[in-house]
Amino acid sequence: MDAATGLSLGGFVTAFVVGGLICVLAQLVLDLTRLTGAHVMVLFVVLGAAAGGLGLYDPLIRFAGAGASIPLPAFGHALVQGMLKGAATAGLSGLLGGGLSAAALPLTVAILFGLAMALTFRPKG
Repeated sequence: MDAATGLSLGGFVTAFVVGGLICVLAQLVLDLTRLTGAHVMVLFVVLGAAAGGLGLYDPLIRFAGAGASIPLPAFGHALVQGMLKGAATAGLSGLLGGGLSAAALPLTVAILFGLAMALTFRPKG
C-alpha cells in the first residue's frame, strides 16, 4: 500500500472483480431473459436503491470501492441516501429535495459526457 495515497494493488483487483461481477450479472439478465437494456438499467437502479435502503450497499462500497460506487446500482443507492438525509433534515418535503440533490451531479456529468462524445464523434442514428 502506498502510504501517501492509500492505494494498493489488492484494492484495484477487488474493485475490478466486484465491478466485473455486477456487469456479468447484468449481461446474464440480458441474455437469459426477454428484458431490454432499458429494463435492466432500471432493474439495477432499483436493486441498488433497495440495497441502499436496507443498509447493504454501504458495506459493499467500503469493500470494493469504485467497483461498487461506479456501476449503475450505485445511482439508486445515492438517490436513497440523499432521500434519507433530506428526510432527516427537512422532514417529508426533504425526501424529494434530497433525492434530487443526490442525483444532480451524476446526471449532469452523464449529460455533459454524452454531449462531448456526440460533438467529438459522429453518432449513428
